[in-house]
Amino acid sequence: MTQLKDAVVLITGATGGFGQELTRQLLQAGSRLILTDLDGDRLAQQRAEMQQASASGEVLTDLVADLSTSEGCERLYQQVQALQTPVDILINNAGIAVFGRMDEVPPEEWERLMSINLLAPMQLSRLFGAEMIARRSGHIVNLSSAAGWVALVGLTHYSASKFGLRGFSEGLQAEVKPYNVRVTVVYPFFSRTPILQSKRYGTLAKTASPLPDRLITDPALVMSRTLRGIERNQLHVFPDRIASTIHWAKRFAPRLLNWIDI
Repeated sequence: MTQLKDAVVLITGATGGFGQELTRQLLQAGSRLILTDLDGDRLAQQRAEMQQASASGEVLTDLVADLSTSEGCERLYQQVQALQTPVDILINNAGIAVFGRMDEVPPEEWERLMSINLLAPMQLSRLFGAEMIARRSGHIVNLSSAAGWVALVGLTHYSASKFGLRGFSEGLQAEVKPYNVRVTVVYPFFSRTPILQSKRYGTLAKTASPLPDRLITDPALVMSRTLRGIERNQLHVFPDRIASTIHWAKRFAPRLLNWIDI
């Protein structure tokens, strides 16, 4: 079991929909948090509001981090090192999306997406994972997506990043398990977070129908189930019904997905 109480937890993308829920719920669980995001003002405001509302956990600090470059990842690592407080749980939550046909999305947009969604978790896992291996203790959590199992129209680049994160997480688990370091990868379906308002480009932006509200999940419930999976040291966590259905259909009846309108 991974203990959340008193654990030092680093959360990337802390001001996003999932990031806010992780912050709130981990504070309730008694964790000690290091929050990171690109928006420093919003990050400081969130820290003040949530810390005041929690009598259990503690926000150790908030750090502005641009994870779209390897230099930004290295800078975040050095800032955390300066705290002289080892990270027990790394949660790679930061992520962005773009919607559009693969040839109509500007290259700079999907290249930035790949850097934040895939390369940053790989860089941070390398940096903090080395410490965990040396201590023979730690837990790395990667937020993938149901789109890491099924590539949907208009989300080719996003799916590529999340498929990649799934493969990286599985390989990472095999490599660090002998050192008592755990890995959890999470596959939520689309939830009620700002990512639903991501940039849209080209033909599909004009013709695609919006996602039905009945399919959009509650981020509070999704993150509650995510934390339960972390505590149980689960490698794969499917925190909502739709994600679980997609996973089983992909494994055992892949042709069925061609007939499911999601």
